[in-house]
Amino acid sequence: MKVNEIFSSIQGEGKYTGYPTVFVRFSGCNLRCQYCDTKYSYREGFEINIEDILKKIKLYGIKRVCITGGEPLLNDISFLLKRLKDYWVSIETNGSIDLGKYSLSKNHNFIMDIKTPSSGVSEFNLYENFKNLNDMDEIKFVISSKDDYIWAKEIINNYYIKGEIVFSTVFGKLRYEDVVKWILEDKIEARFQIQLHKIVWDVDKRGV
Repeated sequence: MKVNEIFSSIQGEGKYTGYPTVFVRFSGCNLRCQYCDTKYSYREGFEINIEDILKKIKLYGIKRVCITGGEPLLNDISFLLKRLKDYWVSIETNGSIDLGKYSLSKNHNFIMDIKTPSSGVSEFNLYENFKNLNDMDEIKFVISSKDDYIWAKEIINNYYIKGEIVFSTVFGKLRYEDVVKWILEDKIEARFQIQLHKIVWDVDKRGV
């Protein structure tokens, strides 16, 4: 497996926002989103086996792990997840890869990013994945315009089954209060989130 970095920080997004977390960032991605903030993970990285990944995780003494990328599901992470059965694990995925082959433990969850039109890669969304999500999973829409928001509402109406709906913004592209206003006006059962790590640290700082 090729990993870009392993580090500890606070979780900046999702239902575990603010909690100390170990991040395992895999190298490689099958998409090229226009607003990607981890382009360095496309190719940079080092080869490492699962046992050594586990050793590095255990050194931090933290019980929450975020598996991210790049796109981590370009690798078969089934065995890694089994070895992390006693951890709270979130798997961040870009929504273009079949989730049906994974049966997650009750303390593991997917964060599935549905690519909006402004990403430039929305044609790669695999909408069948909505059928593979459970109540613990998250469905994230990263928006940079009102048009993205309207598009996301249509996707929710057409495909949503289970999971927590999350709206996030491309950093610096929209006023937070505008997005909150839209959600309240439309009475959408969704959570609005900001990227906390970009508030705590410089927006371009790595390893946080």
